[in-house]
Amino acid sequence: MKANLDLPIIEPLQGPQVIATQPLLKTRLFNIEQQSLCFSNGVTADYERLVSKSDGAVLVVPIINDAFVLIREWSAGVGRYELGFPKGKVDPGETWQDAAVRECQEEIGFRPRRLHLLDKVCLAASYMDHHTHLVLAQYLDVSVSDAGDEPEPLQTLQWPIARWPELLAQAEFSEGRAYAALFLTLTHLGKIV
Repeated sequence: MKANLDLPIIEPLQGPQVIATQPLLKTRLFNIEQQSLCFSNGVTADYERLVSKSDGAVLVVPIINDAFVLIREWSAGVGRYELGFPKGKVDPGETWQDAAVRECQEEIGFRPRRLHLLDKVCLAASYMDHHTHLVLAQYLDVSVSDAGDEPEPLQTLQWPIARWPELLAQAEFSEGRAYAALFLTLTHLGKIV
């Protein structure tokens, strides 16, 4: 039997006053801006932050035949191929559900019949407003769709769910969002508690 823990009450805090916001640089994906803030104790500080131009992203954990469907794709940020789950931005006018289905079709060639939102996470809350919907996709049907926006065909593979600890040991499986999605999926499926 689990112990009844008395958790602390977390009171909401009043955020700092925004004194000024100044654009610094615009790229294809982000706006970089500086915010001058005044905190409740009178201290002022300047922060630079990345402001996403999109409605966030999805990272989808597709499951078929008691296996995760993974992709390998070039990751410019780390300069190598990364093993992970299908992912991509939520296009204007799309819901996270629409984006999850589209990314599955484009990247792995399957259309999920069931989606479950595991969580919505931010990447680096200190300086970035981008968020990602972590989604479990089940009951996959083979689907033919338009090609996605990848510059080369993606390699796909099925990884047995029961062998998830070995997936964590793979050097190419290193993205924090993928780790979070993996553990949320395992918890949701009752594989870990």
